[in-house]
Formats: sequence, structure tokens, C-alpha cells
Amino acid sequence: MKNRNLLTLVIGIVLVGIFALLLLFFQVRVSEKAVVTTFGKPTRSIENAGLYFKLPPPIQKVYKFDKRIQTFEDKFTEDLTGDGNTLMTTVFVGWSITDPGVFFPRFAGGSIIEAEKTLESLVRSEKSAAVSKHAMSDFVNADEKALKFDQIEKEIRDNVQARLEASQYGMKIEFLGFKKLGLPESVTQEVFNRMTSNRKKLASEYENSGEAEARRIRGDGDGKAAALLTVADGEAKRIRSEGEKAAAETLHTFEQNPDLHIFLLSMDSLEQSLKERATIVIDQRTPPFNYLEWLDKKAPTQTKTGK
Repeated sequence: MKNRNLLTLVIGIVLVGIFALLLLFFQVRVSEKAVVTTFGKPTRSIENAGLYFKLPPPIQKVYKFDKRIQTFEDKFTEDLTGDGNTLMTTVFVGWSITDPGVFFPRFAGGSIIEAEKTLESLVRSEKSAAVSKHAMSDFVNADEKALKFDQIEKEIRDNVQARLEASQYGMKIEFLGFKKLGLPESVTQEVFNRMTSNRKKLASEYENSGEAEARRIRGDGDGKAAALLTVADGEAKRIRSEGEKAAAETLHTFEQNPDLHIFLLSMDSLEQSLKERATIVIDQRTPPFNYLEWLDKKAPTQTKTGK
């Protein structure tokens, strides 16, 4: 009986200890931030993960928040650009809680939903102001270099962050960017016409640049061709001069010995006729084949003399 009572007492003490630990200690995870309130007022902000002590309720309570980046998109809204055109836009936003002790009392016990409603209102206001300062061509343009998305996004992000800090919301904008752009039907055709005009202008510039380059290349080619022709013409004149000189010398020799000239021409004609191993049936008395008969008559004598 005594052993049973002792066991019951030990179990009771353990349960009371566990209950006391649950009441007096709490854990903050790596992905969390926490704020401790004393009689409903924030008295301590906890940024780092770990095990912490607190007084039991209702003296102190712990509220935990996700310290990871929260994201949302604002509504698709219409705004007037600086040049009077209607532009429909929506942006995506990433934000985080920087100070849970400040964040908690500003949004009904740290409500994320209420915080995003406030943040969305600020984003919409600053987005409308930024759009009104820029022309439509900064958002929609055939020339990619003329677009100013980065500049406008930074302008909206900086202005929203400045208002968050001024109002002490305990929040920070991590990133912000345009997700979608739209045009009302009334201005869509006008924008398309403007884009078409810009495309034609760019095409004309490219064509003019190409023609100028082609003219330069043709000019270089004509100059090189003229130089080559000049060199070739000089070389041709030199060769012609040398040929005429050689012909004059040969002509002088043939004038002194016409029979030799006739003989050489006949031999050349005979060589040209027979160099392809052709078979020709012709009268041997026909020049220059009459020399074949002459050679045939001379051959025995030459052979006998050689012997």
C-alpha cells in the first residue's frame, strides 16, 4: 500500500513538474520570432531560436510570428500614365517582420491578414503615384533599352519602405516587381500602332546602316580591283613588249632565210596534227605532209651513211 502511494506521489510530482515547465518555458523555432506580453502589453521581443522563460498566464503570454518572407499580389488596377494613357498593372510583393514588439500592437494582436491589407493599400497608393510620373513608353516600348521597369519598381519599393518606417509598422519590403501589365481596349490599337511605327523606324535605321556598310565594302572592293587591274595591265604591257621584241628578232632571222621559216612552220603544223596519235589518209604531196615523203627518202641514205 505504501509503495503504491509513493508511486502515485512520484507520478504526481512529475506531472506537476511538466505542467510547470509548460507554463514557465517556451520554445522559439529557427523560422520564428516571438513577442512576450505582460498584462497584454509587449515587453520583450525575441529574434533568435531557443528555450526561454516566462511567467505563467495571465501575467505573461507569448505570440509567435513566421520570420520568413511573406508574399502577396495587389489587385489589377487602372492608373493614368504621365502622358495621359490608361495602364493596368499588378505587382508582387515580398515582406517580412523586422520587429515583432512593434508589429504586434499595430495589427490587432499581430494579424498577418491585417498587415497585408495595410501594406496593399500603401503599395497601391505608391504604384499609382509612380505610374503617373512616367510616360507609357517607359512601360511599353519596341526598344527594350527604353523600358524603365527597374527604375519604377525601385521607386515604388523605396517609397513604400519609407512610409512603413515613418509609421513604425515593424515591417520591411524585401522585394517588389511588376507581374502583369494590361491595356484597356480603347488604347490597345493606339499602342499597337505606335509599336508598329517604332518597329518600322528601327527597320529603316537598320536598312540605312546596312546600305552604308554595303557602299563602303563596294568602295573598298572597287579600289582593290582598280589596283589589281593596274598591276595586271602593267604586267601585260611588259609581256607584250617582250613578245614583240622576240617576234621582231625572229622575223629578222626568217627574212634572211625564208625557206627555214617555211620549214619550221611546216614541222610545227605536222607535229600538231600527229600529237594525238591520229590516223590521217591524205595525199603525201599535200603540205606539210610532203615532208613525210622527203623524210622517207632520206632515211635509207642516213642509215647507210651511219653504217
